[in-house]
Amino acid sequence: MLRFSRKSGKEPVNMAVELHPLTLSRAAAETSKLPTLAAIAATVAVLYIARDVFLPLAIAILLTFALAPVVSRLRRAGCPRSVAVVGTVTMAFLFLSAFGVMVALQISEVARDVPRYQSNIVEKVRSLKEAGSDSQILDRLSRVMERISVELSRPEKDVAVSPATAPEPKPLLVEIFSPQRPIEILMSVINPLLGPLATAGLVIVVVIFMLFEREDLRDRFIRLVGYGDLHRTTEALQDAGARVGQYLLMQLVVNITYGVPLAIGLWFLGIPNALLWGMLAIMLRFVPYIGPVIAAALPLFLAFAAAPGWSLVVLTLGLFIALELLSNNVVEPLLYGSRTGLSPLAIIVAAIFWAWLWGPVGLVLSTPLTVCLVVLGRHVRQFEFLEILLGNEPVLNPKERLYQRLLAGDPDEATDNAEEMLEEMYLVEFYDTVAIPALLLAESDRMRGALTEEQGARVAESAGTLVANLEEIAVEEEDEDKDKDKDKSEDPDRDTDEKENDYELPPGEGRSVLCLGGRSALDDVTAMMLLQVLRVQGADVNYFSHEALRPQKIKELPTEGRHAIVLTVLDRESMRHAKFLVRRLKRLAPGARVGIVLWQDVDEHEAAKFLVEETQADFVVSAITDAIREALSTEPPQPFKSAHPGSAGRAAVRGPAHDA
Repeated sequence: MLRFSRKSGKEPVNMAVELHPLTLSRAAAETSKLPTLAAIAATVAVLYIARDVFLPLAIAILLTFALAPVVSRLRRAGCPRSVAVVGTVTMAFLFLSAFGVMVALQISEVARDVPRYQSNIVEKVRSLKEAGSDSQILDRLSRVMERISVELSRPEKDVAVSPATAPEPKPLLVEIFSPQRPIEILMSVINPLLGPLATAGLVIVVVIFMLFEREDLRDRFIRLVGYGDLHRTTEALQDAGARVGQYLLMQLVVNITYGVPLAIGLWFLGIPNALLWGMLAIMLRFVPYIGPVIAAALPLFLAFAAAPGWSLVVLTLGLFIALELLSNNVVEPLLYGSRTGLSPLAIIVAAIFWAWLWGPVGLVLSTPLTVCLVVLGRHVRQFEFLEILLGNEPVLNPKERLYQRLLAGDPDEATDNAEEMLEEMYLVEFYDTVAIPALLLAESDRMRGALTEEQGARVAESAGTLVANLEEIAVEEEDEDKDKDKDKSEDPDRDTDEKENDYELPPGEGRSVLCLGGRSALDDVTAMMLLQVLRVQGADVNYFSHEALRPQKIKELPTEGRHAIVLTVLDRESMRHAKFLVRRLKRLAPGARVGIVLWQDVDEHEAAKFLVEETQADFVVSAITDAIREALSTEPPQPFKSAHPGSAGRAAVRGPAHDA
């Protein structure tokens, strides 16, 4: 017995599991979406108009998510609630205040030093101008700018006028300056700071009260929106808290592991104010995609201005590239135990939306706020579209995704998806759990009239191309099985304890099988899949389409010497046609086991009924693994019994012709 088991370091994936329901009930489909869209539009309008209120509240909620795990750990360590909450909030805001003061001091120092770099900037611009003199593009542009500047600064020519037409002199404007009082000077300094200080104080107070009343707020929220479903509401709150809290904490750790080496590296390179650029990198990397670019642009400009040559710019650029590669490929995969649940496109769209809604602060808060929306869509049915639009989970299960690609006539992408799945499973498992169920979806659509003949032909053609593209993988698996057989012959006890995989198939050496498509082009594709897997097992296999089963062609089939003949059908209604085909095949090859594979659920009682009373086939199965076992079985075929000896031959001949 050959055992199929591929070790990939991951848990086996059950590809048959439904990830998301694809079809909706008729009542749900007829429900108007206008109230939901109106509510969303009203919510966005309220958030925009009242942003001065909601922005501090959003910051406070996210800080509460971030600080709640710290408070919980202090509480478990025996610290009183008041000490844990006040101490955590105080330390957090002291750290943020010190961080802000250091950044402000560094920025003021950079502003004082910028005029010193004027000569270096002029020299580099001049060198760039000389480098572009061959094409003369920069030279021409500079000449145009100089001419425009000269024309704008040229004084108007004096026009001689007679005393009679001389304009009257305009009155001279006089502005009276009065010295400001000390109180007015103090107020001019304090007034710009009142808004940020008031917002910071409000955020601190709200965070403290939320941490104090966290359990009570949770219970009130459950009572308000989810009292009828405590399990789902509790799960939603835990999911949101875990995702947002973990994102903020892990992002902070990632940013620190990026900013600290950056500051050290810039200091070694001699970039002025290296501490500032490291601290800005820590802050700006909270902004997805745009933040790292801004964090790199400012030090690169300073490297361009600070040194006369170009080596400092190249070294600084290399430092940023090295840190980005290290952070993206080593640090982030190591620290992120679970992702935020957002797709990359959703992160970009969310950044644009929240930046438009709340400005730069909204840009920083875009990712955690969008995570909350995805959690809402995951647990509240009315907002399920949010998870579909913004989440990173696949919205189609593998069989539906494959059917969609076949329906679109795109076998190349279908092959790419199949090869990704075949890295963790064998070909027989892929056909059993993904490919054949996808063809069953197509057959179901055809039966209910949703699939036109043209679409059905496209699906069949794309599926055939997919099977042909997977031939190379089938050859690789055949060679791999030969190596396994060789190792097993040398060590009979090897792999005797491996029972973790259900796809155990018998060897096919010395067995000759004929695979036939039942009644349609889709049936032909399933016969091709069965042929590939039988060939992997080492059997001598041939395939013929359903066209070869016409009455005038069926006698030309190479049935001599066959051990088994397998007829594959997707449609249950084709069983009547298959019954007559089985009788014809049994007459043509009395020494072969003739069976039917009905790619639908067939219980043992129904299979026995078809086998004994209806089809007189040697086997009727519904799974590819059972079909392979029966096709490679050494059991003798059952003798053919005609119900009406006098007319059996004529009925058998007329049956297929009439049904065809």
